[in-house]
Amino acid sequence: MTRMPPLPDATRIGAVHLVVADLARSLGYYRDAIGLQRLDAAADGADRGVPLGIGGEPLVVLHPRPGAAPVGRAAGLFHLALRLPTRRDLAAAIDRLARQGTRIDGAADHLVSEAIYLTDPDGHGIEIYRDRPREAWPVEGGRLRMDSLPLDLDGILAELGRPGPEARAAASPPAGAPATLPLGTDLGHVHLRVADLDASEAFYLDRLGFERQARMPGASFVSAGGYHHHVGLNTWAGRGIPPAPESAARLLAWTLRLPDAGSLEALLAGLRSAGLTPAPSGPAWAITDPSGIRLLLTAAGGAPARPEAFEPGGRST
Repeated sequence: MTRMPPLPDATRIGAVHLVVADLARSLGYYRDAIGLQRLDAAADGADRGVPLGIGGEPLVVLHPRPGAAPVGRAAGLFHLALRLPTRRDLAAAIDRLARQGTRIDGAADHLVSEAIYLTDPDGHGIEIYRDRPREAWPVEGGRLRMDSLPLDLDGILAELGRPGPEARAAASPPAGAPATLPLGTDLGHVHLRVADLDASEAFYLDRLGFERQARMPGASFVSAGGYHHHVGLNTWAGRGIPPAPESAARLLAWTLRLPDAGSLEALLAGLRSAGLTPAPSGPAWAITDPSGIRLLLTAAGGAPARPEAFEPGGRST
């Protein structure tokens, strides 16, 4: 089997599409707690998904399904990861969340990055993080080293430059002010629960052209351009887990954004030559990984994917 050439260095993660049980509740969480902005205020936005993002760039698209229950033990989203431009931005986000009383589930120093973890009202995982400079990423034996160590919370909050409780009170916007993540915030990576790690690696490495950066028991981290990871894959919920049921609050799709139309066409041609059949969906192409997780393949500058990608019958292999 011929392996795809590596993806272009400028490959990035685009919008993540999520099913939510209560649109108003989720809008409140992602806008007021997380700090994303609603990008489409049209009255009929709920019919086609409601995009939220920063600076006009959609990062999360909410698709309401009243009564949808959390996924539970199934393939799909482990977490989406919002990447902030600076350590000070991470400090401001932590301070604001604490002042709001928003629950933070965990925190870690991954050596390549510093991160906090949250869970939205439907059980979707969220990471908010900042990268260390790439030259500071540790490499051992030719492989990038990542870990999960205690986060230096005091050192991060010191980035706000005003030690003491008075400064903590002054660090965040006053009560009632809208929470907004800084310009330059993007989706640094997605982390997925998969049914079979070897089959998933074969798809993401051989068929799509990602490169493995790290592997550990039950998990693999792959990327383009030497980034620490654009996609995390894990079987921590068990091997052979099923796809999420369509009635659940689940991951509908995540977007892989190629840097230009030529690189997108090259990827599509490689997939077809491997016997896979990407399905057109407006400006995007939809394909399903071995765990039943939907990807939308797009080129930078293209219009956002339309809901046709999520309709029954739109699945590809």
